[in-house]
Amino acid sequence: MSPEPSDTLYSISRPVYSTPTFEHDHERQERAPQSLRERFVNSCRCSGKGALRVLKSHFPVIDWLSKYPAKEWFISDLISGVSTGLVCSLQGMAYALLVSVAPVYGLYSAFFPILTYFLLGTSRHISVGPFPVTCLMVGSVVLTLVPNNPTLLALNGTVLNDTDLQAKRIVVASTMTVLVGLFQLAMGFLQVGFLVRYLSEPLVGGFTTAAAMHVFVSQISIILSVSTGSYNGPFSMFKTLSDVFSNIHLTNIADLVAGLLTIVVVVTVKEVSARFQHKISIPIPIEVLVTMLAAGISYAADLHSIYGASIVSEIPMGFIPVQPPNTELFWDILGPSLSTAIVGYAVAVSVAKVYASKYDYTINGNQELLAFGVSNIFCGFFSSFVSSTALSRTAVQESTGGKTQVAGIVSAVLVMIVILALGNLLEPLQKSVLAGIVIANLKGMFLQMTEVPSLWRKNGTDCYIWIATFVACVVLGLDVGLLAGLGFEMATVVIRTQFPACSALGNVPGTDIYRNISDYKNVGFDAVRVFKKRTKALKKIRKVIKKGTLKPSGDSVVSVVSLGLDNEGFESDRDLELEKRGGGQDPVVDVKVDWALELPVRVSVPRVHIHSLVLDFSAVSFLDVVAVKSLRLVIKEFVRIGVSVYIAGCDDEIIRSMDALALFDEVVTRDLLFLSVHDAVLFIKLEMANGNPQNPTGVKDFKEPLAFPEEEDLIETYDKQHQAIHELSN
Repeated sequence: MSPEPSDTLYSISRPVYSTPTFEHDHERQERAPQSLRERFVNSCRCSGKGALRVLKSHFPVIDWLSKYPAKEWFISDLISGVSTGLVCSLQGMAYALLVSVAPVYGLYSAFFPILTYFLLGTSRHISVGPFPVTCLMVGSVVLTLVPNNPTLLALNGTVLNDTDLQAKRIVVASTMTVLVGLFQLAMGFLQVGFLVRYLSEPLVGGFTTAAAMHVFVSQISIILSVSTGSYNGPFSMFKTLSDVFSNIHLTNIADLVAGLLTIVVVVTVKEVSARFQHKISIPIPIEVLVTMLAAGISYAADLHSIYGASIVSEIPMGFIPVQPPNTELFWDILGPSLSTAIVGYAVAVSVAKVYASKYDYTINGNQELLAFGVSNIFCGFFSSFVSSTALSRTAVQESTGGKTQVAGIVSAVLVMIVILALGNLLEPLQKSVLAGIVIANLKGMFLQMTEVPSLWRKNGTDCYIWIATFVACVVLGLDVGLLAGLGFEMATVVIRTQFPACSALGNVPGTDIYRNISDYKNVGFDAVRVFKKRTKALKKIRKVIKKGTLKPSGDSVVSVVSLGLDNEGFESDRDLELEKRGGGQDPVVDVKVDWALELPVRVSVPRVHIHSLVLDFSAVSFLDVVAVKSLRLVIKEFVRIGVSVYIAGCDDEIIRSMDALALFDEVVTRDLLFLSVHDAVLFIKLEMANGNPQNPTGVKDFKEPLAFPEEEDLIETYDKQHQAIHELSN
């Protein structure tokens, strides 16, 4: 039952505050900004506690491992690590196909990044390793530099066998991985983790869905076991599809059947597991079961020899020696490496934040950049490719009871066992089975398409961003498409910023509540047009007074003083030329016009129905030089037609910007600032009650010239764009 209105009333009694009055009464203290030297000196100071705090911030494992409740959590982490390790091994081998390198390098990529992330990462739950989107981005670079031609390598024109070709490709992949890590490390040191905010959810959704399309097309050729060309850039996906359909008559039936069965079985079992997860305590490791079964069938039936099936073939036992990156390739892969670094980080942090929110802990974005940067540099020296995280693999680690990155270390141990001892058991495995596992794990990305209609109903602009990014990435490629999508997103922000919605607020009687009254009353007018019409009418009135046909008396025109406002910037070129010749404007006749009554000349002057304008700045986040100049001009445009202007709701930073940018002068003062809209309205009412309705708070003297020499160009520009003032008054 809702409370009675009388039970929810509240009453506040306080003075009507302008900003200067409030600052004086409450003794506002000015902040003393630190110089660059002072900041540097303070950052170099060190104590024992400070050093420990810095050490813990860069090595979070020191903090959480010292508090690790082994008795309660270790068994859960052990079970989770074993389950995740099996999935890591198989996904690593499968995603190696996206990079166009041998599956064993996928095992290395599933092992090494876990070690460094255990020490440096801030997420307890993500499973670090290959991610299909980043793998595809690396693979596109690999195929560009080392194309699909095992007999002639375009780089140096030498004849290569398949082993040499794989060696060339892993050099490119590992070099790009090091460069990706360097980019992430640099961004971490520069504390620019906030940049991921520009990758909005609609943009990431469109990008990942398009990436899933690219991954799907790249794996079709493996499932069909047909050869395709090496394409990258615009329309590469369509070129690959064209090759697939051109060679579809060469399809290997054994590979096709194995791939399709893998997709059907994996998708079906995962769907059943998700639907009955409340009854199944541990997710079914269907990828592991399918892989073991497929490898056994392939070995027993000798599918490679009899049916020509494409298999994993040799998996070398153990690790290969450290191999430094080829720095000569850095310049060629600079752009793709930067985009891959941003995408890998954005995906990992997005997944990490989901689980951090679920389990009530925080993620340090800048530290994550450092963690993934070091991990990728480390991996690159051990013939691995870019690491991030995969939602499906992380879901396995969390759903099987993983509490911390101890589960990650256990999974790394299991991957190491596969590398050192069990790899040869997977040699008969068909590559189409691995491709089927990759495609089956794309289901979540493809389902993002179903969210587009809902996104359209919620926000049309976000829907446009999703569609534009998706189309750009499908047509132009992932790296250029991501840049195009980001540019489109920034354009929507700029457009919405340049054309904001402005409202005329009305007071709810008896309250301090203000709401938009545009639906009930038209209060709009153009201050520039009003002034120009009044100037024109005033000139005509002066002329008829000089001719003697009108005397300065009566209700409409009385002899008092002039408006005292400089209208030089609005006079016509003809008037100025006549004035230069000495025969232009007539001697000034001091008159005062009651603009509310009918005028004695034929000039239609718009009526001004308000005497005060309050600008609500509570939503203004920053001001720049142009904004301050425009604001000063807006205030003066209204003041010279007799409308007082006040600014309400400015926070302290905005007021500091006004001071720094010299908004206030001898004409416009700080007295026009008020704490709230209601304070400004109450002040206006008090002024009117005291018989002083035309006392604009921020303007000391109406007779001061309002067109300053340094502002003439701005006035001319503003005259051409006077619609902005119309929006303000609306």
